[in-house]
Amino acid sequence: MRRNHLSVKMVLVGLLGLFSCESLVDNMNTDLNNPTDASATLLLTGAQLGNVSVQEGHLARVASMWSGYFTGSDRQYKDIYSYNVTGAAFNDVWQFVYQSVVEQTKLIIQKSEANNNRLMQGIAKVVKANALGTAAACWGDIPFSEAADIAKYPNPAFEDQEAVYNKLQLLLDEAISDLESGLGTSPGVADIHFGGDAAKWKMTAYTLKARFFMETKQYDLALSAAEKGINAPTASWVMLHGNTLNVNENLMYAFIARNRVGDINASLALAPQLLNPGSALYRGNAKTDETARYNYQYMTVSPTGTAIPVSPNTLSSSAARGLFGQTTSYTLVGYAENLLTTAEAATRAVGVASGIEKLNIFRAFLNNGGGLDDTYKKQPYTYKYEPYVLADFEAGGLLNKDNLSTANALLREILLERYISFNGQILGFNDLRRTRKEIAGVKLVPSIGTDLPERMIYSEAEVNSNTNAPNPVPGLFVPTPVNQ
Repeated sequence: MRRNHLSVKMVLVGLLGLFSCESLVDNMNTDLNNPTDASATLLLTGAQLGNVSVQEGHLARVASMWSGYFTGSDRQYKDIYSYNVTGAAFNDVWQFVYQSVVEQTKLIIQKSEANNNRLMQGIAKVVKANALGTAAACWGDIPFSEAADIAKYPNPAFEDQEAVYNKLQLLLDEAISDLESGLGTSPGVADIHFGGDAAKWKMTAYTLKARFFMETKQYDLALSAAEKGINAPTASWVMLHGNTLNVNENLMYAFIARNRVGDINASLALAPQLLNPGSALYRGNAKTDETARYNYQYMTVSPTGTAIPVSPNTLSSSAARGLFGQTTSYTLVGYAENLLTTAEAATRAVGVASGIEKLNIFRAFLNNGGGLDDTYKKQPYTYKYEPYVLADFEAGGLLNKDNLSTANALLREILLERYISFNGQILGFNDLRRTRKEIAGVKLVPSIGTDLPERMIYSEAEVNSNTNAPNPVPGLFVPTPVNQ
């Protein structure tokens, strides 16, 4: 992490220009000062944009290919899909995490402490936790306490993954305390997600806590946190997108449909087969109709009406707006995640009856059109998500034809639902690795060979510059500590 101080202007230009397809917001003020002189409010927008690039950009595309959502079909994405990848592919993402998020949020917190603006501190800590939590999940051991202090720690130590998760929980506890304090001035529109709404940031913090407890398999704690988490679709933490080319488009759309057409489709992916009523692997049943969700998430006809391989749905017209459409919001931490976390955690920590109850809350959300754009809530698209009962999961029941235990049959359904609901998100990759060894886990076939990826490769630039980087560098198929 050796570097010179970047100005906020350079950070924002880097975020908007490093990937030509990953421009994020409209109407940004780029006439900015050095970060040591900039206000905390000004720095906040840059840190939030940096985090969006971590969550929605290259890392999400790679995770989606390695999770059975997308297929890499050309150029380097064909190689990455076949697990032929080096640390150089992750240099930019690593930079976004540490320079664009961790360093900037550190400055925000320092400046906000000076005037006791605890609201700003709380927001910054949640953003920081999101970026570092994603890094810990994807890479395992990472720099944490010594990060973003190059003068004191030119070679920051890599801390154990489990220790990092513990510190993330403490960071989020601090954020919640800050957000509950009622102290501080709102950043207003500089907070591009919630406009300074402390209540929504607090719920997001709890859902993040639940996410991290899930990843460390502390399911009782995950359930407790999720019960205080995001409680409505409108409270989800999303990145809003628009239709200005190279400025505020959905990053998946910009890459798949415009800048790198042909590099990614879903022709060999598992997820569309699970959703397609015409597939032998279709997961629908007498109580579940996935027709609308299949068409919302995937398409087989281009915008011009030409037949194409099954692909992520990037349609962006008034008649059809797909999951990866130009203006479709991208979920960072959402209501669906929180509901499904309560369902899985309740099953594991409380019991089957509680798990079914929680799952049915989510299914009622789907049955009311949740998770779909309005253009897919009408004919010819159909959907149905009727409530399940205990008998459906008992041996020989609707969802247990292979006679698993009742608990495993329920977990299998919940994990399948999480898998489908996290299409295009890094979270799906995390879930697969967490539950891969379980009988109820989603069963993915490697795109090549016999092994599935267990982590991202450490940034080549970091390994070459930081004497404390892991040596030897763990390979792609080495599980991170929490998944061993």
